[in-house]
Parts: sequence; structure tokens; C-alpha cells
Amino acid sequence: MSDRPAVETLGYEKARDELVEVVRALEVGGLGLDESVALWERGEALAKRCDAQLAGARTRIEEKLAEAEGDQDS
Repeated sequence: MSDRPAVETLGYEKARDELVEVVRALEVGGLGLDESVALWERGEALAKRCDAQLAGARTRIEEKLAEAEGDQDS
């Protein structure tokens, strides 16, 4: 697990793809408790990263729409 890049450095698509892998691995099972917990924690961090990036994208879109609306009112 330590060979994986830090979650904070991942773009949305890479974080999402790795999160899918984590979920699959946990669903398949067969992992030890420590490994399962570490994988779960990684998954939680990946999910938070994805949420943060989506929120940032939403904010940027809303700002651009507000700018465009302001330009039309001028």
C-alpha cells in the first residue's frame, strides 16, 4: 500500500479509479484485518478527495455562470 501515491496528489479520475479498485478488493474479501482496515482507510481518503474535487469544480462552474450572467446584465 505504501507504493501508492499520496491521495492528495491524485486527480479526480485516478482517485475515482483507485476507489473502485479498493471497493472491489474489500468486496472480494480474503484480506487480513490489518490489510482490510488500511484499505478501508485509503478508500475513505479517496472518497473525500473525489468529493472535494467535485465541490471545487461545482464552485468554479457556478462562478463562471454568475460571471456570464453579470456580463449579460451590463
